[in-house]
Amino acid sequence: MDRRNFIAGCLGLPLLAQAGGSQAQAGLTKMIFPFAAGAGGDTLCRLIAQEMAPALQRTIVVENRTGGDGLIGIKAVKGASADGSMVLVTTGPTMYLLPMVETTPSFDTAKDFMPVSLLARFEFALVIGPGIDAAGFKSFVAWLKAHPDKTSFGVPSNGTIPHFAGSKLEKDLGIPLSRVPYRGSAPILNDLVGGHLPFGITTLADALPQHRAKGVKIIAVASAERSPFAPEVPTLKESGIDLVADAWYGMWLPAGSSPDFASKLGAAASAALARPEVKEKLTAIGLIAVGSNADGLTKELAANTAFWQPIVKATGYKIEN
Repeated sequence: MDRRNFIAGCLGLPLLAQAGGSQAQAGLTKMIFPFAAGAGGDTLCRLIAQEMAPALQRTIVVENRTGGDGLIGIKAVKGASADGSMVLVTTGPTMYLLPMVETTPSFDTAKDFMPVSLLARFEFALVIGPGIDAAGFKSFVAWLKAHPDKTSFGVPSNGTIPHFAGSKLEKDLGIPLSRVPYRGSAPILNDLVGGHLPFGITTLADALPQHRAKGVKIIAVASAERSPFAPEVPTLKESGIDLVADAWYGMWLPAGSSPDFASKLGAAASAALARPEVKEKLTAIGLIAVGSNADGLTKELAANTAFWQPIVKATGYKIEN
């Protein structure tokens, strides 16, 4: 398995967020985002960095350390000095799925990192093509049973939340499904619109434009509650499937960092995310601002790990180091 296909979409030039004048001399923090510039998480980093710098009296530089499906950036922060000079912002799945699927885990999230804050959520959706005669999830299940030769579904990449959500769906429905990995959401949606693929599981934000244009139909969201971006669409839980598969961004420091600094960092991030203008800009790209303390992030990580571990293990899916 090519590692670059592991987490697509999760899910540039550095930005200098400066507190100004003498305050900038109080310290420098590199905010490491382990994916490319321009994605939703990159925008999240740049928005909160500008807001956090004055509160922390530090200069904050957003740096994209890409490669290895997030591992290059994660390892950089893992090996950094625990002096507040480097902080990691990445997706939750990179921090709990990667250790599950690597034959020899490159890191231990609990031992190698100090939790700071949950930052923002994003959601996944079950999307069908226009040629599928189904008004909603239950009628779609009936359609699948009536067309056992048309049960292929697209996912943005192997080893992602949509990959394992599809495995859970297959088990719960008792219908054999055939997973088709793509390179991101766009080609999935193109094949859905063109009638080359019956359904897919991808990010809600990516699917919404085609859904609103009637090119595809979102029949369920995989979040705990109905999405504010598509409140008319029921959740999978409402449809009888015990599956919550939303994802999120979190912030971590290297293990051994100052708890006091971690607390101040988390408070500054949460304050930034509470600002109406920041919330508005995140909403525009399909992110839901959250903010939390370290305990909030720890509990979120533990819950996701406990939920996905047996599902991932049952698939036998592994990435060779």
